[in-house]
Amino acid sequence: MILIADGGSTKCDWIVFDACGKILLKTRTRGLNPAVFDYETLQKRLTGNVDLQSLKSEVSKVYFYGAGCGTKRPRLLLKELFELYFINAKVEVKEDTYAAAYAVTSEPGIVCILGTGSNSTYFDGEKTNDLIASLGYILMDEASGIYYGKKLIRDYFYKKMPEYLRKKFETEFNLDADVIKLHIYKKDSPNAYLGTFAEFIFNNERNPYFESVIERGIDDFLTNRVKIFDNHQEVPIHFVGSIAHFSEDIIRKVAKKYNMSIGNIMRRPIDGLIKYHQKLIKINQ
Repeated sequence: MILIADGGSTKCDWIVFDACGKILLKTRTRGLNPAVFDYETLQKRLTGNVDLQSLKSEVSKVYFYGAGCGTKRPRLLLKELFELYFINAKVEVKEDTYAAAYAVTSEPGIVCILGTGSNSTYFDGEKTNDLIASLGYILMDEASGIYYGKKLIRDYFYKKMPEYLRKKFETEFNLDADVIKLHIYKKDSPNAYLGTFAEFIFNNERNPYFESVIERGIDDFLTNRVKIFDNHQEVPIHFVGSIAHFSEDIIRKVAKKYNMSIGNIMRRPIDGLIKYHQKLIKINQ
């Protein structure tokens, strides 16, 4: 059996193939970001999945693509965890930008992730090249769910959000200051918590306030994470992630301002990743 996984901070999708590339099982665990969670938490989230537990000794290969895997130490941490759990498997751990690239293109281009977090890379058709190391949701992650969540909370407390939206925001979220601080500074997964607030934008009807918030985030992202590539006006720019999916019109609008060409926009990279690995399995048969 061959196991692939696309992991973020919020959730991780797992797909099991047989030797011919037929899908045997789809399952999900909570997020497995090694830059955010300690080893014990990662282990608990992995071993708590009954589906994976039932076949752990039958897996021969694990391909894991995850947020927080852009540097050597977190990759080795997950590799060790998976090798101890899937006792008969060879394990490869790569950054989630690889999953995004494999999902949307086989040609050179810039590939971007806009989900709970955000990232960008240049894909030459085989390998990715990250010009800037990702420093995570506190310092970076422009145009992500976390970015928009923080923006909404600030605008609510600074009274910059339109009054009718402030009232609606209050009905959908617990905005007690102590509760917010508890989740951000003392509880697990503050990034995932912040990302949930972004749903307020994308679950409600568009309005000038939402338009300006989204546009500012996309502009920040393209300026800081795409324009850094010298060929950003020469190659297509692809996007994956739910934020990208719901913001497609604004992405295209802001990209046009910078003479950028938008390629594919895919909500769930796991769909394209499945096709990539099925093709790989057939080639290696």
